Amino acid sequence: MKTRWLRWRRGVARHLPRTLRGRFVLIMLVGVLTAQLASYAIWSSQVRSSQLEQLDELSRNVAYSVASTMHFFRSLPFEYRHIVLDQLRNMGGTRFFVSVNERRIPVEDMGDGPEKRLVVDNFREILTDELNIDDVLVEFSRPETLRVYNNEVLLHDLPPRWGQHSLLMEPLSPPILVVQMELAPDTWLYVATLLPVPELLADNRWISGERLLAAFMVLLTVIGLSLLGIRSVSRPLGRLARAARQLGDDLDAPPLRETGPREVAATAAAFNRMQERIRDQVEERERLFSAISHDLKTPITRLRLRAEMLDDPRQRERFCASLDELDLLVKGALASVKGFDLHEPVEEVDPRAVLDELAEELALQKGEVTITGHAAPLPVKPLAFKRCLANLLENAVFYGRRAEVTLDDALERLTIAIRDHGPGIPEAQLERVFSPFVRLEPSRSRHTGGSGLGLGIARHIARAMGGEIVLANRPGEGLEVTIDLPRPSHVSAL
Repeated sequence: MKTRWLRWRRGVARHLPRTLRGRFVLIMLVGVLTAQLASYAIWSSQVRSSQLEQLDELSRNVAYSVASTMHFFRSLPFEYRHIVLDQLRNMGGTRFFVSVNERRIPVEDMGDGPEKRLVVDNFREILTDELNIDDVLVEFSRPETLRVYNNEVLLHDLPPRWGQHSLLMEPLSPPILVVQMELAPDTWLYVATLLPVPELLADNRWISGERLLAAFMVLLTVIGLSLLGIRSVSRPLGRLARAARQLGDDLDAPPLRETGPREVAATAAAFNRMQERIRDQVEERERLFSAISHDLKTPITRLRLRAEMLDDPRQRERFCASLDELDLLVKGALASVKGFDLHEPVEEVDPRAVLDELAEELALQKGEVTITGHAAPLPVKPLAFKRCLANLLENAVFYGRRAEVTLDDALERLTIAIRDHGPGIPEAQLERVFSPFVRLEPSRSRHTGGSGLGLGIARHIARAMGGEIVLANRPGEGLEVTIDLPRPSHVSAL
């Protein structure tokens, strides 16, 4: 059950808008629609209950009137019935249209639902009780299809003086209630009347045009107000997101404006304090390591002079080797701290031009580098970017004899792949080699490389630009280093 719930939550999350503005508007729309549906449901239920109560009382009153009319015609001698009908037609203004027919007139019954069932049941119950008969037909007909006589003449075709206008309420055309009962063999009493209830058998009353228009206007108002409200909230958050993305590139960027709602202003103030503290800590670290490096140079030089005075050549050589290693560690630590110059300005740099320049420098050292592909200029800190590529190319040439570089430029990202033909790196060591002072080749002499800081500095620079460096062994032989760098203009906003 828990796994199914988590799977459902992930599915819902995938279909939600990705922006804060979109989610806020979605919440408002869902809330308004739910409130409207609930209010309409309650209102409709109350109105329906009230209408049914009124319809029940009205239909029963009309049913008693029809029962009285039928009882009156049943009591008349046969030869007087047509005389009374003629008098009723000449008088006009009656609520009923009454005729006596030789057979039951077919009616195109219409409508369905609780309203019709209530009316029909009331008429059948009252007429059956009042007239002591079982065969009573109660139906509803449209005015344009209603037939009233033995020859099935339409109601519309009767003369106006016959009073049929009381059943015609154009252009409304409400349904006409028709009651037929057998007075005697081959004699049927026919009564047609109107129930003064608007939209008695109307369909789709819940989704009426007026309600749809009202709901549409409410939704438009909610969307407009939601967009205006969320804009004032999301704008400071957008500035905060951009400042956070730029924090690694430029710690000296101007502080955020501490404006907007109280929570947003407090967040901006906290971000500014964090940026200031990080800048102070980085600068303090640089000063500390610079001081350590400077202070260690004098004792190292003094120890080197004393080592040269040793009489034993073997001890002198071992002592100088240890001092060389100590000097290399000090310089490497300082290089690691200053691996990315925080105060270097960002400029548009052509990656292919930087790679070509590095390839020419390595060619002077018997290094073979081939480059394929081109890339549009990339906004970076030039010296740091060049150092990142130089460290990776030097490693590839040193350990893999030659390097093959491929540039894959896209609208949103730039990918640089560097492949060598060396022995590769054990899978368990692919992440460990990025740590400072980690070298798979155990020697630390000047003839076999540095102290294991090149890959760490390169990844530090790439991550500071919002990118990443990944190592992978090739199926045949060699190592593939992939540098993935985003283009700042296409970094997704909040």
